[in-house]
Amino acid sequence: MPMITAATTLRRSLEDPKSFITAPGVYDGLSARIALNVGFDALYMTGAGTAASVHGQADLGICTLNDMRANAEMIANLSPSTPVIADADTGYGGPIMVARTTEQYSRAGVAAFHLEDQVQTKRCGHLGGKILVDKDTYVTRIRAAVQARLRIGSDIVIIARTDALQVHGYEESLARLRAARDAGADVGFLEGVTSRDMARQIVQDLAPWPVLLNMVEHGATPSISAVEARELGFRMIIFPFAGLGPAVAAMQESMERLKRDGIPNLGKEMTPQMLFRVCGLDESMQVDAQAGGAAFEGGVELKK
Repeated sequence: MPMITAATTLRRSLEDPKSFITAPGVYDGLSARIALNVGFDALYMTGAGTAASVHGQADLGICTLNDMRANAEMIANLSPSTPVIADADTGYGGPIMVARTTEQYSRAGVAAFHLEDQVQTKRCGHLGGKILVDKDTYVTRIRAAVQARLRIGSDIVIIARTDALQVHGYEESLARLRAARDAGADVGFLEGVTSRDMARQIVQDLAPWPVLLNMVEHGATPSISAVEARELGFRMIIFPFAGLGPAVAAMQESMERLKRDGIPNLGKEMTPQMLFRVCGLDESMQVDAQAGGAAFEGGVELKK
């Protein structure tokens, strides 16, 4: 029997009006492992987190297709049955590059990605001063992705994101999303929703098309829980900073302790074995044993 891809799993979920997808933001293998171990059924690879972790840079259009595809592929292949939704920025060029992005993301095992209508030198959706392409150029991007998906016979889910709210207002944002829907996009995504009333309105104005909510706490959007988002009618919610935010705070505190006290003073539970077990140590040992290997017959615990 052929394996059902994560993209197919996600697409089937979207076809079920009772389903709701919550995806925490992950930015590297460790954050993805932790989210998987907690039990999330989907993950979101954040572009801002990729820029920060891979390059140590702000989310200002610095990441290339190769950067994003490589990170998404690594995350997606930690658990190939778990859908990964990935940021694809502007598609990294014109229609040919958008098609290439679609093909590469699909072959990397990504289940869904979102395309936006900023110019190539984009910035995070929760920063001011964004510059957008015109609606026709945006729709061309969406159409190129849809056609590429059909050409390769992929179920990858195409999410149409617009950043037009800050620049052109609600009505133009709605018009762009409707045009993207007509071009074949599977899900709508209004970036920077500024109120609960607007959140409710965009779902109603695009119904029955599935709509995603981007929940960036302390950004442009008021704090809305997954439960409330579902009640408002959204079908998907992503939390881009769920992994990155706590990691930054914890590392900052640890580095300051090390600088001040000469030792990080980590908790007793923070052993190398614990870290490696988060990252699949026990599963790797099982693979070796089942194959008849003897590499771990003595275990991995330190003798004291």
